Amino acid sequence: QVQLVESGGGLVQAGGSLRLSCAASGRTFSSKAMGWFRQAPGKEREFVSAISWSGGSTYYLDSVKGRFTISRDNAKNTVYLQMNSLKFEDTAVYSCARGRSVWANKDPAQYDYWGQGTQVTVSS
Repeated sequence: QVQLVESGGGLVQAGGSLRLSCAASGRTFSSKAMGWFRQAPGKEREFVSAISWSGGSTYYLDSVKGRFTISRDNAKNTVYLQMNSLKFEDTAVYSCARGRSVWANKDPAQYDYWGQGTQVTVSS
């Protein structure tokens, strides 16, 4: 059984930074892509960022490009999302997910395990 546990969320002023972490259990972490998704109140879940199994390929939602950086440490079974220059519209519950394959993907159907999420609130 795979478990994903996010941490690092919180309340921050616009323009500030947060670093989210997602710790994964299980031995298959290093052979799977990982992704971050977010869901704001009253809105659909949306893709934020994804990283391939090796970290060699990354993808971002257009609105976070240049502000967010995804990375992973396979030795620690952890994926990170560094969020800089945060905006009010980044407020959401952020969840990490494990991909079904090695390749990063924007489609949530390509992810098989999900964390509970961590709240990020950006005050304007």
